[in-house]
Amino acid sequence: MAQPNPYNTAAYTYVNPPNDSLNKAYEEFPDPLSKGRRGGFDIHIYYFQNNEEQAKHARALWERIRREFPELRIYRFWDKPVGPHPVAMFEVNLFTPAQFGAFIPWLSVWRGPLSALIHPNSEDPGVDSIVTELRDHTQRAIWMGERIPLDLTLFQKAIAAKQAQA
Repeated sequence: MAQPNPYNTAAYTYVNPPNDSLNKAYEEFPDPLSKGRRGGFDIHIYYFQNNEEQAKHARALWERIRREFPELRIYRFWDKPVGPHPVAMFEVNLFTPAQFGAFIPWLSVWRGPLSALIHPNSEDPGVDSIVTELRDHTQRAIWMGERIPLDLTLFQKAIAAKQAQA
């Protein structure tokens, strides 16, 4: 039977068995996450474009991310809906678990009233890329703040068109 954890006063925690090394996921994203140019994760940070306070906070956050995390890829500031994103947003890409570990806690503190969609970029062998994109934006997604329903018709129409061609 597992032994109680001596470092925690809660009696329901346990000491994990020792391991000679850290899990490889500390160094690189696990398969099927992208390890290439696309990056392992996209973060879409949303704001309501007609809400002056949110737009101002989003612009300041965008500038701050550019200065405090220059190693991350940050995209343009969209002031209207684009793709499946029903409100204004900007996007940040993360390429390593270290970047994920640094940026996501930082964002949880500084995003303020804004919502953020954090989704992986998967490369599922043998699975259609549009199906994978849909799964990444839904089943595999993580949300900070209020969840904003995405317009998934873009993915659904592309899947239907491919099925019609088959």
